[in-house]
Amino acid sequence: MKIDVLNWEILRCLQQNARESFANIGRKVGLTPPAVAERVKKMEDLGIIEGYGVNVSYVLAGHQLKAIIMLRAFMGKLKPFLNKVKSFDEVINCYRITGNENIIMEVVLKDQAHLEKFIDELISYGECRTHIVLSNVVANAPITEGREYS
Repeated sequence: MKIDVLNWEILRCLQQNARESFANIGRKVGLTPPAVAERVKKMEDLGIIEGYGVNVSYVLAGHQLKAIIMLRAFMGKLKPFLNKVKSFDEVINCYRITGNENIIMEVVLKDQAHLEKFIDELISYGECRTHIVLSNVVANAPITEGREYS
């Protein structure tokens, strides 16, 4: 399926508010609600739209600290870590990456003591580098149609 201009506009609307009605989206992009619904269904079926989610205020939920933790796994510890990381409640995003580190995680924690305890658990798997997040500069930026550069 080719993602045309209208599909990109629909995706942008859904990224800004996944609960927006097809009627409202249709008014914004110039389509009828059934046409929007058909396009969304097709993008869901093809896996272009992978799901819908909720943005959580971790601060209001009791997690005062957000950190980015990079892990360089010890020899033979990467696979055990990849199995274990799914059970950590603190981890909200985890990526396997290239470079000096194998893993980069976004974590939320209650406080500094919680961070220390979490790092103590991680160091059995590898060497950690921790970065405290001060603020979010680009939050949930909508995707845009690819641009061509000359």
